[in-house]
Amino acid sequence: MFRATTVRLAESVTKHPLNLREASAALLPPLPLYRRILRAHRHLPYEMRSLGDNYVKAEFRRHKEVTNKVHIIGFLSQWKMYLDQLPAGPEAKSFRGKPLDPTMLEKMSAEQLGQLYEVMHVTKDVWRPVSPEQDGKVDTSDGHERS
Repeated sequence: MFRATTVRLAESVTKHPLNLREASAALLPPLPLYRRILRAHRHLPYEMRSLGDNYVKAEFRRHKEVTNKVHIIGFLSQWKMYLDQLPAGPEAKSFRGKPLDPTMLEKMSAEQLGQLYEVMHVTKDVWRPVSPEQDGKVDTSDGHERS
């Protein structure tokens, strides 16, 4: 049981096998990668940028002390793939993400699925459409709305 789980978690989430030589050539060092991701987020809508910046900062902080080279390469390659998929320029304002690949979902651990579920709940209100009567109104602490 443990071995099957370990093998499943160690599998690449991409369609092609991870070649360490190619991966290391395409990877950026952690700090430049971190900076480029945060710069790319500047072009996203405010809600996406705020959520994305906080998530990126937390993930890089969590992995700061990792010494396992394979884990580091996997971490950096996944973040580089994320960076490569982010749109740049004016089209970034209309960016809505992309569907999650079902094979990636199957390879996730219980902890990862729990994190994904939490992210889903945090983000669901961000994409809720705003009705015309709510647009431009600010809720005050006394319970009344003002334009």
